[in-house]
Amino acid sequence: MKTLENGTPILIHLLTQREQAGEVSEYEKEFSGRIFQMGNSIYLRYIEANEPEKITVTFKITEDSSIHLTRKRDDLKLQLFFKDNHRIAATYQTPYGLLPIETVTPNLQVILNEFPLAGKIKVDYLLYNGLELLGRYKIRLQFTT
Repeated sequence: MKTLENGTPILIHLLTQREQAGEVSEYEKEFSGRIFQMGNSIYLRYIEANEPEKITVTFKITEDSSIHLTRKRDDLKLQLFFKDNHRIAATYQTPYGLLPIETVTPNLQVILNEFPLAGKIKVDYLLYNGLELLGRYKIRLQFTT
């Protein structure tokens, strides 16, 4: 994959599932984004503009296939880290302060193809605040050029 300063345009199809307090909700949408490489990491970035404010979403895929997910807007910043079968501390910066959270990732799959440039990311994770389970989540992301 070429290292491009501005990245390569991609089309992203995102499906997420959230289970909290026994209720399940799904979110599905397509986004125009960019993919680029810095060092040994690959970045996917797009803007969610379906809320009153725009949210910048970045998936960083490291060379060991772990994923760092960052969601940022003016007053919020969520950073989650996913590594297969690992529990990892994360942060959620809110207007009221920093909330410590942790992810446990029982399933993580990353498939990348260079020709044509495309890929799939599958993440199943549990979100905790201390010992309290906040929810069960699934991310299914596919991208193509």
